Amino acid sequence: MGAYVLPDLPYDYSALAPAITGEILELHHAKHHAAYVKGANDTLEQLAEARDKDGITPTGLVGLEKTYAFNLSGHVLHSLFWQNLSPDGGDRPDGALGTAIEEHFGGFEAFKKQLTVATTGVQGSGWGVLAWEPLGRRLIVQQVYDHHGNVGQGSTPLLVFDAWEHAYYLQYRNVRPDYVTKLWDLVDWEDVAARYTAAAGA
Repeated sequence: MGAYVLPDLPYDYSALAPAITGEILELHHAKHHAAYVKGANDTLEQLAEARDKDGITPTGLVGLEKTYAFNLSGHVLHSLFWQNLSPDGGDRPDGALGTAIEEHFGGFEAFKKQLTVATTGVQGSGWGVLAWEPLGRRLIVQQVYDHHGNVGQGSTPLLVFDAWEHAYYLQYRNVRPDYVTKLWDLVDWEDVAARYTAAAGA
């Protein structure tokens, strides 16, 4: 059985400065993301051990499944977050993604405001997400609480903004909106557009 692995970043820890300092990026990736990878692997081992010992109980299973979902979702969202960012990012998308944003949000600025509000307005810890919703075949913005929950089933995340305090607090303190404003300068629209093409064509 394959184990989850912490992915390497596609850039150096210092590459996203000054928007995100090297210190924050290293802690975020090497400590926080790594902890979710370990948590997912450890929980899979605990589930396998419980099965082997015929120790699967309703209470125990619920706890393990929640722990697994939390850590796996943290791993998936962080893996996407690193790819969504680039030291050469910013501006706005064109092509099919740009057209879809115009169609589904009424323009880029309206979309930008909605995702900004969704990210800054997360209660506690979580994420702002641009996703593809396949049933309605449309782009949507949604909030993710912690690492899972309040998400349309089947939706595919394309662009994620991390709103956990560990992503920004050392640099921006409690001013989350300033951090989110800086994230827009780092968005790798080529990566987001490729994800949109793959999701919408599936």
